[in-house]
Amino acid sequence: MPHPRYPEGASMPLHSVSVAGAVVRDDGRILAIRRADNGTWEPPGGVLELDESPEDGTVREVLEETGIRVSVERLTGVYKNMNRGVVALVFLCRPEAGAERTSSESTAVRWLSPQEVRDMMSEVYAIRALDALSPTLAPHVRSHDGRRLLESA
Repeated sequence: MPHPRYPEGASMPLHSVSVAGAVVRDDGRILAIRRADNGTWEPPGGVLELDESPEDGTVREVLEETGIRVSVERLTGVYKNMNRGVVALVFLCRPEAGAERTSSESTAVRWLSPQEVRDMMSEVYAIRALDALSPTLAPHVRSHDGRRLLESA
């Protein structure tokens, strides 16, 4: 049976799911990478593999990109890029072991203060890290266009 919003024979849009770790140290600093492909600062993360849980994918991506092994505490946000169909799940994480190092995906790894996050990251990535610091336990749900947050309907 065809989907009610799409005409018969039309394919439904595909979504990609990514995960990211908002890794926070006891001193409140947040782990960030400078991406090798575009030079932007972001929380570490990437595409979720088909055979892994969101939490396992977060641990894998953070370790691959930063050298830091983390424990996942809780989901802090769901973010959808409305232009690209990418849904990102962001988890609050705590560092457990390892030492900062770059990878083929990162040219720098730093622990940023919340103000440095605001200053160095674009709005759509800064909000992911800052939402993780929020005392609200319910996950934030936000949409964006790849550059700016969009108002809720």
